Amino acid sequence: MAEWIEPRTARLQLRQWRDSDRVPFAAMNADPQVMEYFPALLSRAESDAGIDRQIAHIEQHGWGFWALERREDRAFLGFVGIKQVADNLPFAPAVEIGWRLGVPFWGCGYATEAAATSLRVAFEQLGLDEVVSFTALPNVRSRAVMERLGMQRDPATFEHPLVPQGSGLRTHCLYRLSRIDWRGNITG
Repeated sequence: MAEWIEPRTARLQLRQWRDSDRVPFAAMNADPQVMEYFPALLSRAESDAGIDRQIAHIEQHGWGFWALERREDRAFLGFVGIKQVADNLPFAPAVEIGWRLGVPFWGCGYATEAAATSLRVAFEQLGLDEVVSFTALPNVRSRAVMERLGMQRDPATFEHPLVPQGSGLRTHCLYRLSRIDWRGNITG
């Protein structure tokens, strides 16, 4: 088991998952707004399995898609973090940055803030050369976060192998950020 990294910002704590996260995470994954750019809503069992995968990744590597908590009131907001991409993606092996927050927490800058600290872990603590992110083409909100982070869109798109043929969500865009470009974006 690796030593866990649990980054924090002035407002947010990224941490290992707890059993108390299961109910609010399942509610998020059953919310049509949150899951608009995913092929389907998730059942409670599917949501719990997702948490179990994230716990295992963090236990193995010390980092992953962390549960996201607001520090002032310990509210569970969703998840943000970095993890290895699935081997069946055309740009594997790679480490991706991703996020999913409950609707009440949209528009507060939490995803960008937590993702920025996740990039710091990726580049400063882990010494990664590049981080990627991807989403269905119509997901302009997530693409805007990627762009705020300084990520550049790859000119090629790809068909996500887990999204059914014929779905308008199958075609994905890929964004990339190198450690060198990330250093150039740091201010202050």
